[in-house]
Amino acid sequence: MRQLIVVAKAAFVLGRTIDPVPGRSDDKLGFTTMLCAMGTHKKTEVDANNYSRWLATAAACQNVVFQALDLQADDQRLAALPQAATPDERCVFLGCQLGRRLAAAVASNFALVFPELSDFDFRAFRSRLYSVDELFAGFDPADTASYHFTPDWKAYISYVKVGANGKPLKPLQYVDAGLDEVMARRLHDHFISDEMDELLEAFSPANGGTGVVAVMGGHDRKRSDPVFDQVAQIARELTRDGYLVVSGGGPGLMEAANLGAFFAERSSDALSAAILQMVLVGDSDRYDGRNWLKAAWNVRAANLPAKGDRWRSLGVPTWFYGHEPPNVFASDIAKYFENSIREEGLLAIATHGVIFAEGNAGTVQEILQDCCQNYYENYGYRSPMILFGRRAWDPSPDEMSDDTTSALFSNKPVWPLLSKLARMTGFTNLITLTDEPAVALAAIRAFRAPVTLEGVS
Repeated sequence: MRQLIVVAKAAFVLGRTIDPVPGRSDDKLGFTTMLCAMGTHKKTEVDANNYSRWLATAAACQNVVFQALDLQADDQRLAALPQAATPDERCVFLGCQLGRRLAAAVASNFALVFPELSDFDFRAFRSRLYSVDELFAGFDPADTASYHFTPDWKAYISYVKVGANGKPLKPLQYVDAGLDEVMARRLHDHFISDEMDELLEAFSPANGGTGVVAVMGGHDRKRSDPVFDQVAQIARELTRDGYLVVSGGGPGLMEAANLGAFFAERSSDALSAAILQMVLVGDSDRYDGRNWLKAAWNVRAANLPAKGDRWRSLGVPTWFYGHEPPNVFASDIAKYFENSIREEGLLAIATHGVIFAEGNAGTVQEILQDCCQNYYENYGYRSPMILFGRRAWDPSPDEMSDDTTSALFSNKPVWPLLSKLARMTGFTNLITLTDEPAVALAAIRAFRAPVTLEGVS
């Protein structure tokens, strides 16, 4: 009898992997990639993005990896298709809902079934990135405390222990989790990477896209800070150029980047007015203000672009920093549990450069990490690094202070170190220090990716 293999919850633990970045070489294979390569026949990956197209032309239910799909509505049609005749032709079902007929058909035709892990506050198997509506389901701007009943917050407190003030305990403590929950988080992060790769492919020059630009900066910068408007205006211009703008997905200057992309189809004056509107709500200037989320939620609701407008942007936050809520202006949100995977991937996907606005230790870490990728050409080529804010990144001695109340306190001499490293391996032409948004934009626009990335023979 042909065998149905059902993988139970604790049957295996998925190792940490980073999926190959579109346009960049990487020899680490992800879970879905591994399954698609099973046997002698390469399997087709089918998820929410391409299921309808696959079904319209499907001649057989063979050599397919189905990913987080409810297949019950097409039960009879799928069951009637020719099924696998050998183990090499088997289908794989990852967290799918199968109808009675299809379940019976695949049960006698070598199928491999991974059931949904449904006991947690998140879905391990995903067929799409998060949206604002999904992460913030249940949030009511009239009751700011309602955020603590959203899927986003529930996932966070299932991962990191927090105090009565909603902040993580110090030292950082993780919630005790069984092997099944740890496995579910690993699977979740893999499928987030898998879905993010599909989004990035649309912006790859090899597929006719313009490219991907990341914008980094401090999570604690206020909306009223001049740099907030500057970063938002830069992101707006880049989105209008056709680039996919990517941020860390959180508050501060990460929010500014996604906000600018959100307003790509509106005027720069309208963008500045929206920023002022958020500030004037009161107790909303910084992410820890009581009305921070409410102010953004109302601006988003009043200015939601029409479907199909050129306003897509990507936020890549993490529940490791779950006390910093994701901003609500990214069209697509790739939220991870594991920050280490998120940090490396966030920089690696920026095929056409990274803009580093002022920030502190986290932003400095990102500058050095991106510098390392350029220094060693980890992905086969180098891309622009723009340090935005001359005094923030290259202050003179009298522009620095150890007085925590001084406006000079956060200035730090990162530029000299970056310049030295760039000179050592020859990428000084790709680093820029500027206070001018026009100069930052020009550095990105002037970059031409290598022919292997552009898809030019």
